[in-house]
Amino acid sequence: MSSVVLFLFIGAVILTFIMMAWVVSRYRKCPSDKVLVVYGKVGGQGSSKCYHGGAAFIWPIFQDYQYIDLTPMPIDIKLEGALSQQNIRVNTPSTFTVGISTEPGIMENAAERMLNLTREQIQELAKDIIFGQMRVVIATMPIESINADREKLIKNIEEGVQVELNKVGLRLINVNIQDITDASGYIEALGKEAAARAINEAKIKVAEKERDGEIGKAAAERDQRVQVADAQATAVEGENLAKVRVANSAAALRQKEAEAERLAIAAERVKQAQAFQEAYAAEEEAERQRAKREEQSQVANIIVPAEIEKRRVETLAEAEAEKTRRTKKGEADGIRSMMEAEAMGLMAILTRKAEGFAEIIRACSGIPELASLLMVTEQLPKLVEEQVKAISNLKIDSITVWEGGKQGNGKSSTADFVSSLVGALPPLHELTKNVGIKLPEYLGRLRDDPEKLAGLTDDSKKQASLVGRAYQRVRDWVSQNASLIVSFDRNKDSKLDDQEMATAVKTAVKWAQSAGDAAGKWYYAKGQQSAGPCAWDELQKFVKDDRKTFVNFNKSEYWLPFEAVDLAMQAIES
Repeated sequence: MSSVVLFLFIGAVILTFIMMAWVVSRYRKCPSDKVLVVYGKVGGQGSSKCYHGGAAFIWPIFQDYQYIDLTPMPIDIKLEGALSQQNIRVNTPSTFTVGISTEPGIMENAAERMLNLTREQIQELAKDIIFGQMRVVIATMPIESINADREKLIKNIEEGVQVELNKVGLRLINVNIQDITDASGYIEALGKEAAARAINEAKIKVAEKERDGEIGKAAAERDQRVQVADAQATAVEGENLAKVRVANSAAALRQKEAEAERLAIAAERVKQAQAFQEAYAAEEEAERQRAKREEQSQVANIIVPAEIEKRRVETLAEAEAEKTRRTKKGEADGIRSMMEAEAMGLMAILTRKAEGFAEIIRACSGIPELASLLMVTEQLPKLVEEQVKAISNLKIDSITVWEGGKQGNGKSSTADFVSSLVGALPPLHELTKNVGIKLPEYLGRLRDDPEKLAGLTDDSKKQASLVGRAYQRVRDWVSQNASLIVSFDRNKDSKLDDQEMATAVKTAVKWAQSAGDAAGKWYYAKGQQSAGPCAWDELQKFVKDDRKTFVNFNKSEYWLPFEAVDLAMQAIES
């Protein structure tokens, strides 16, 4: 019995070791320079699982594995004749270093597409991809950027190539552009131009430095000479004064010596030459000297006093002229000051009048007709006074009337006389017309038909009432919608004062009164542009869906919402 147990124990131990050896044989570790690809029954959506580092258990029958080498692969790209953006063929030999990517997702692409490929086949695949992408990148760049901006060229190549390499599981490690040439010699010419520019700039800088050195040296030497000259000038000044005195003394000595020598030579020549010729010459010289002395005498006696007198007269004349100029200038300044004071006073009066007129219009609720009526009413006593003056100077001591009864028109002679006398007075309307003032019709009109006059008066009252109601309605609307009439903000202070609001109300009522005018032209805002012209009836159809559409009458400087004009129109027509 013990032998059986021992045999079973030994068998169990051996089986355990066999199982452990089997498990160890199916457990695969992944080196750091390789990617472990497990394929077969791996579960999930993928066809394989990739491991970089670590280890995995490989189930027999159901799974298998392979390694992919991560060693970088250098690829020489001899790209020749690639067209640049200017259609210039460029040669760009370069070396690319690629390798299998270890990023999740991209490793699986490598496992799916290159698991059984050799290293040479992978290099050929990558070379084809790089060739195509390099041609695409070079075709999008000008040759100047290709030659001068290598960093941009490499960046563009990396961005274009990397995307395509990722599709097959590769990663771009490095790009080395060896040299860039072209068959036409354009790049070589650019290099020569850059070299010549650099040489010229260096020569310019050297010349500028030499110029600065020479300027500094010259300035130092100039300062030295100036300072030395100043020091020497002080020391030599005394010597010069002494030399002047010595020179004056030597000049006097030479003059005396010359005179003595001249006399001696003259005496010798007189003795040697003809006596009469010398005498005539001496006499001629004497006459010349006497004429010269006489001329100098005349200058001293006549010309000099005359010149002095001339200067005296000129001085007195200039003094008188200056006196006159200053006097006139003082008078002009006084007149100007007086006129400025009068102008300021007149300006103050006009300013106060303008403020008073504004207050009158504001008190009349912004209705100019009511303000005009108030001002004309205020002036009526003066107008009547002017009418009375027409007969105030007539000297009528007594009037004798011979009454002969009623005339053919039913009036007596006395009545005709008084009527004629009153008719001689200048009518009020004619009087104001002569001074340029047209009185409103509500102050009266001359009519032959009293009944027709009464009818016109009633119509005028009714029309005035309707217009006044239109003013009130539009004023209420403007108060509530001031933000819609910004075109009346004349002083650009982003708000409407009373005067600007009154102008808006007056404009709306005036347009409403002109709506029936066939010659009137209406415009309306349509998007960012204006449409028109059109008649009032057509305008109502165009803006019926949006009553706040801005409208304009006869190309006025103002724009108003249609709602404001239509509100005034309804008030006037009702």
